[in-house]
Amino acid sequence: MKKTILVFGLLILALLLLFQFSKYTIISGDLRIEYILAFVALAFLGLGLLINKRTQKQAPVSNREIDLKKVEELGLSKREYEVLKEVTLGLSNQEIAEKLFVSESTIKTHVSNLFLKLNAKRRTQAIQISKSLNII
Repeated sequence: MKKTILVFGLLILALLLLFQFSKYTIISGDLRIEYILAFVALAFLGLGLLINKRTQKQAPVSNREIDLKKVEELGLSKREYEVLKEVTLGLSNQEIAEKLFVSESTIKTHVSNLFLKLNAKRRTQAIQISKSLNII
């Protein structure tokens, strides 16, 4: 909380300093107003990018290895496994069908087979089971 207040205080101070600089340049007649506005805009763009870069968190990289033996034990075919990966991404049957160049009814069959083999009733449950088995 204190860090946030400090950052915003510094931003306000920088803004006031830029306004004072622009007032000085207008009075002295050194720069035209367009250049001043461009300078202010670029300064705040750079400041915004810097703050964004520092505050953005990187997604944790998973070091888990996929258990291919478990995939074989479950009896998942190569195509069913591909469909499972697409289901994990949250794609609908129609989107998966378009991506894999098959009909939607084929995808429905594969999803039904996945539910049977994973002992799941819904897509979310199939994803949870797959993650717990370390196959996705």
